[in-house]
Amino acid sequence: MVAEGTKVQVPFLRPAHLAQDDTPTFLVIKHTLEYFDSIGDRYDNIILLQPTSPFREDGFIDKCIEQFIATGADSLVSVINVPHAFNPHWVFEPTTEGFLKIATGEEQIIPSRQQLPPAFVRDGSVYVFKADNVRHTKNMYGEKIAMQESTSPFHINIDTAEDWEKAERIASKYYVNC
Repeated sequence: MVAEGTKVQVPFLRPAHLAQDDTPTFLVIKHTLEYFDSIGDRYDNIILLQPTSPFREDGFIDKCIEQFIATGADSLVSVINVPHAFNPHWVFEPTTEGFLKIATGEEQIIPSRQQLPPAFVRDGSVYVFKADNVRHTKNMYGEKIAMQESTSPFHINIDTAEDWEKAERIASKYYVNC
């Protein structure tokens, strides 16, 4: 509704049932894609830039698109490296008997950080995916997921009031007119 008071084009409004705190992003994208398909605007690929991850390095979106095209993947997710202390090979789950098992299902613990394989987690900054993933499946990722690592010094995923305050500090330090 805020955009309606500006010169930004608002081609349609999201229905109330797709504007809840717990609404899956996939359903919102599907609704949007169906709208554009219905008016004859058919898209091959979609780029999702989540507002909860507002900061991206210059040229990072272009790098993601280039990597998506180069790999021929169904989707691409921007990621950050998982610190070795949180590598999934060192993460444990409780068993029903009250013992611990390695979350990856492996029998043996990898003994040193130097032997740990690289691990990444989605950073929420950029998603690129084929529109047909949304049209014909129940997920936007497809089978082949590529990645583009972000090394941004000001990465944030805003989920809490504290995250918002941190984002304001980042914006005032790195961006003009904030």
